Amino acid sequence: MGSPAGTTGAQLSRGRWIFAFSLVTSLFFTWGFAYGLLDVLNAHFQEVFGISKLQSTLLQLAYFGAYFVFAPFASIFMDRYGYKKGIHIGLGLYSLGAIFFWPSAKFQKYGGFVGCTFVIGCGLSTLEVAANSYIAVLGTPKYAAARLNFSQGFQGVASFAGPMIASRWFFQGKNATSLDTVQWVYLAVAGLGVVLNIMFYFCDLPEITGDALAEEMHEVGLTNDDQPFLKQYRCIFGWVAQTAYVGAQVAVASFAVNYMVDQNIGISKSHASQLFSYCQITFTVGRFIGVGLLNLIDPALLLSFYGIACTAFALGVAFSPGVAGIGCLFTLFFFESICYPVIFTIATKNLGKHTKRGSGLIVMGVGGGAWYPPAQGSIADRNTRLSYVVPFTGYAAMTVYAVGIVIDQAIKGGFRFRTVDEIEQRKQQLAALSPREKVSEDDFDKKDSRDVYVENVDVA
Repeated sequence: MGSPAGTTGAQLSRGRWIFAFSLVTSLFFTWGFAYGLLDVLNAHFQEVFGISKLQSTLLQLAYFGAYFVFAPFASIFMDRYGYKKGIHIGLGLYSLGAIFFWPSAKFQKYGGFVGCTFVIGCGLSTLEVAANSYIAVLGTPKYAAARLNFSQGFQGVASFAGPMIASRWFFQGKNATSLDTVQWVYLAVAGLGVVLNIMFYFCDLPEITGDALAEEMHEVGLTNDDQPFLKQYRCIFGWVAQTAYVGAQVAVASFAVNYMVDQNIGISKSHASQLFSYCQITFTVGRFIGVGLLNLIDPALLLSFYGIACTAFALGVAFSPGVAGIGCLFTLFFFESICYPVIFTIATKNLGKHTKRGSGLIVMGVGGGAWYPPAQGSIADRNTRLSYVVPFTGYAAMTVYAVGIVIDQAIKGGFRFRTVDEIEQRKQQLAALSPREKVSEDDFDKKDSRDVYVENVDVA
């Protein structure tokens, strides 16, 4: 069976565009809620099962390791069968993993929680390949980063709802040493997944294919996807940057509750969980502010600035005691806000026929969240504050990637401060060419002539 016939975001009516955008955006809330609960369960299980901080990071290893293992398969599946069927598979795995939290809590098996978390991670990695890629290509590339930041803002809304629920129900009274509430919360999570799956079954979700995107690019002389996938270096290095960044982000969040308690300024676990939800609110506000900035400023340039800020405040968290360290932690959450979606859109930009495969690779980078928490946990068992030197390394790698993209853009077409729609820019350049400079349609279809055409456009 071949790839499903498709369209591009630019070919959709306004009504179909709004419907598709809204429905896919609902998926971001789904995994934001699961992710927000994960970080709090990390601290809760230390109490219930009497395990160390390092042992508790098995949850992160299972959740984010699932991305590393399953995202490539998800991208191959969707390239062959389309986004909608991929979303069904993702929501099915998500609900299945959540349902099995019930017997794990009933029989108090930490290994059961780790296994269920892996299944949930497989489902969410599939949803991320679908939703991130779909939103990124659902319209002009100029605003891809802004669109994805807006959609992922709802992930942020859900991610602070999780810790707020935990602060009220997980750490109060008898729930502080039991798993009764966890059972009901994850049963509700499973129900949410089932409801969304039913909604997607009955919706008419327009399919956007790599072939359609490639045709749109080729019409204006952008032929990046002529090269094999392994030579799509912006995407390959984007995977490295995403792996490093997500690892850093997850490590920061995994030990945020422990960090605030260990500052020895009278903060309890319940209060720390509430403060952590405020950190997530800061992250979410930063993401929506980022939407406005990304409508004006070049995404790679803005990512470079935010990356530098992340590296600076990660060191501030590691070396600042008391309230100052907590202040640096809140600021770090703010500057993390745009990083994931901007790396994703930069790395998958103009991939054409390689779009879904590239999306799978970048989502695979989420697997970085499996490696950083154990590395940080081994230090946190001795000194939680100094363990924040570990995520600093991830932010530094991301910043190198962002600055490299800025330099590459400057070399090829001049320094960019404002965001640019490359396809529209190419159309304008083509319209400005004299008849003598234009290439005939027959020649345009040939690779060598296409290269000449691109050179003429660049000169113009």
